[in-house]
Amino acid sequence: MNEDRLDRVLVLIDEANAQDPNSEVWRGESYPKELLYGMRMTEWLDRLYPDAPDLLHIAARGQHIRRWEVPRQTYPDTREGYLQWRSYLYGFHADCVAQLMTQAGYDPIDIERVRKVLQKRGLKNDPDVQSIEDVACLVFLDYYFVAFAAIHDEEKLIGIVRKTWKKMSEHARSRALELEFPESVRALLATALEAV
Repeated sequence: MNEDRLDRVLVLIDEANAQDPNSEVWRGESYPKELLYGMRMTEWLDRLYPDAPDLLHIAARGQHIRRWEVPRQTYPDTREGYLQWRSYLYGFHADCVAQLMTQAGYDPIDIERVRKVLQKRGLKNDPDVQSIEDVACLVFLDYYFVAFAAIHDEEKLIGIVRKTWKKMSEHARSRALELEFPESVRALLATALEAV
């Protein structure tokens, strides 16, 4: 594929995510939260699937594009509300990335492929969708799970770990088992994975 076109769309995605008003400090430097998330998705895609095609790089970088524009609080604080929010976000992210791909000169077939991946259509059956889900799960476990575990009760965490594990391929699971966690989190993960 055209490297200039790929570089252009990744820059456009980064520019969009750089507008995130929320920030996160990483290694002493402050980043817009979703810009940092996109960088982490790219990093894990390169580690897990080093030969991933360009379209997967676009999907990985755009996984959370402009997410702050649709806060969780805009949906009811229930399981059903959470699922509605996530479902809406799949389409929202796909639409945002599709617009930028059009701007960068991608054809409708490539754009539709990335849309399908971002909408998570075909998880477990479509290797590209599975790859992006694997990467998202590893980013969560590697960068966000320890802080997440600190503010949620054990029962909820065990359920989340089990759901995350079920979504991952064996390849991603093997990499997840190599991650380093504090002892308290390791014990919780061991409990969660006993029955999986």
